[in-house]
Amino acid sequence: MCYMCTQLTRRDFLKALAAGTLALGANMFDGGMKVLHAQTTNIRFSTWHTPVGREVKTVWIPMLEELKKRSDGKISYIMYAGGALGKGPEHYDIVAQGLSDMGYFTATWTPGRFPLTDVLSLAVWLDGKDIATDIGNAVYDRILKAEFKDVKVIALNGCIQSFIWTKKPISKMSDLKGLKLRSPGGHQTHYIKALGAEAVFMPIGEVYMAIETGTVDGLVTCPPLIEGFKLYEVVKYATVMTFGCVSEGIVMNIRSWERLSEEHRKLIEQVCTNPYRTTGGLTREAYKEMMRNIANHGVKFIELSKSEASSWYKKFQDVTRNWVKDLESKGLPARKAVAIMNEECEKRGINLVACPPEFRKL
Repeated sequence: MCYMCTQLTRRDFLKALAAGTLALGANMFDGGMKVLHAQTTNIRFSTWHTPVGREVKTVWIPMLEELKKRSDGKISYIMYAGGALGKGPEHYDIVAQGLSDMGYFTATWTPGRFPLTDVLSLAVWLDGKDIATDIGNAVYDRILKAEFKDVKVIALNGCIQSFIWTKKPISKMSDLKGLKLRSPGGHQTHYIKALGAEAVFMPIGEVYMAIETGTVDGLVTCPPLIEGFKLYEVVKYATVMTFGCVSEGIVMNIRSWERLSEEHRKLIEQVCTNPYRTTGGLTREAYKEMMRNIANHGVKFIELSKSEASSWYKKFQDVTRNWVKDLESKGLPARKAVAIMNEECEKRGINLVACPPEFRKL
């Protein structure tokens, strides 16, 4: 059974957990202590995405329902969406520490913790999270595994491309001078600074009020969050180019994973390794629909000229060079990670615009 838990407080959750009512795979007993459903698995799934957003409605619930269907009901779930268990940056630890069994986390929101994984958030033209996940999983397998020793990684991905969303039109670099833009962190912060604007980090849930009150002039983010948090009500223009976005993924608590039967492990890998392909949510077709919906709310999309976009991307390539230099000085193979990311993008016809020419091959 699925329960949307937006009304459940963290205190309520911890009480239930302490009572043993939410344990994954918990056995059910009758009065004579006879096991009724020894092979059942109840997965507690956590995400920072808003409960009414496209991610929850078209990806997470359908993914979990598919697990339930393929297991003939032996896998059930409880969903904790939005801030039910904690803020966005806390979601990796929510899973790692066992407050949920499986969840979606954003690596970019915890600076310095997953340094190489930031390669997935380099500026790239990606309009489907199914493709982003194919790339992310491949890069994970080749070079990122060491950063995730305390969880079971089910899927890893970058996001689809981010734009600049503002109250006034931006069509050239000089238009950005002096503007304050909310950044999701990571490379995007450095991109904003490289273009002459000021980067301000804040949780996505605070951005609506910040733009409305003038605390920030706009933000850098992907279209699903503009739609999910109704930011189209406070921004009027979108500058169409790519800032890349954040590095994210699905992880599972190690102990929860180890308690699963082999059959249920295989099902989870089949269904969840690329949940966007499984569900059809946030694919290229969904992206086109999102863009139409946002435009219908009055947001005007501004295309940069080819020469203007090229000048922006050269700045982004300098950010990549500096990032590689910094991580290599700490003994991390950042240049190799960039080359691997570029290879996996090229295999799928994707342009990693932030990749300097000299980093394109191993």
